[in-house]
Amino acid sequence: MASSLSPRELELQGIARDFVDELIPWEVEAEMNRGELPEDVERRFAERASELGLTALNMPEAMGGPGYSMMEQTLIQEQTGRVTNALGWVVSTGPSWIADVVTPYQMDRWIRPTVDGSIHECYAITEEGAGSDVDGMAATARHEGDQYVLDGVKWHVTSANLASYVFFQAKLADGPNVGRHVLFFVDMDTPGVECVRVPEYSHTYGHHHWEMRFDGVRVPKENLVGSEGDGMSFSHAWFRYERLMIAARCCGAAQRLIDEATSFAKEREAYGSRIMDYQAIQFMLADSLTELWAARLMTYETARSIDAAADLKTQHARCSMAKLYASEMANRVADRAVQVFGGRGFMRENVAERFYRELRVDRIWEGTSEIQRIIIADQLAKRGTTPLIG
Repeated sequence: MASSLSPRELELQGIARDFVDELIPWEVEAEMNRGELPEDVERRFAERASELGLTALNMPEAMGGPGYSMMEQTLIQEQTGRVTNALGWVVSTGPSWIADVVTPYQMDRWIRPTVDGSIHECYAITEEGAGSDVDGMAATARHEGDQYVLDGVKWHVTSANLASYVFFQAKLADGPNVGRHVLFFVDMDTPGVECVRVPEYSHTYGHHHWEMRFDGVRVPKENLVGSEGDGMSFSHAWFRYERLMIAARCCGAAQRLIDEATSFAKEREAYGSRIMDYQAIQFMLADSLTELWAARLMTYETARSIDAAADLKTQHARCSMAKLYASEMANRVADRAVQVFGGRGFMRENVAERFYRELRVDRIWEGTSEIQRIIIADQLAKRGTTPLIG
């Protein structure tokens, strides 16, 4: 793939790869300590990411970000996927979808500090009865003078323990736009915002996924993102972006697994021969490499088409296809890697065991594999094959 990358793209890919190589030796310590590293180590990596231009990765230059192309972001995110325990999340991404609607007040209050790394955000969208079906949410926002009053319980609020503010999505309970979606900036210390519980998950991340309650939370109208009724469009923009980045990170994870499993297979002996010499092992690794290449081609092509300003509906379908294939590919690769490592592959200190747990959620969050198939089939029915895949 290197032959298709520009010198600048190769440079950024190399910078990200070298940085992730610094993170990898800390995986086991993070795994054994609830996903967390010593405070001074975390601070050092955050500073290092900033020095390398790997913070606010997706923010345009006009908003203080690096202004990377979608292809450049994809290459960087692919490298962050090579490290477990979400240590790669130190390479941060901000709410780039907000560029066209952010007000000067919101820019100064939340976005600029997010871009420079002073504060972090989280998203309160999912609910007990509203996952992939975002429109099924029960959270409400009602008018009261110059304020909105927010109510609802949100699940899986990723990185809530590290966030200074949260994007809260709800449906309007009154007014001319009743029933339509709205999105708000809400400071985490606003009265009425509380953490209900911190569930344990299969993966071991320092980024926790809170269940949060918003009980009569009052925010001024200045906290509204865009206009009333725009909330769902912002979610779609974020989903589109994050689905592609999930695909990229899954490619990185698969490459790490293939590299590690291949190295092990070349050293491990059984019955007088390296296990790499047995066809059963060869076939697992060959299938994994072939599927990784296909996923990478799809992911890179999707990024290139976004940079070329492809039709928005085409982008939506391609991001779904990339996430669907890459996430399911990476899960298959992880399963094979555990098998190659044998008993070692079932130990938490082993990279295959960690990825086996961590990659499973990529088939769920930001839209399940089933939802991706529905999106792809819908666009196929409406547009045919050529606009989607050429």
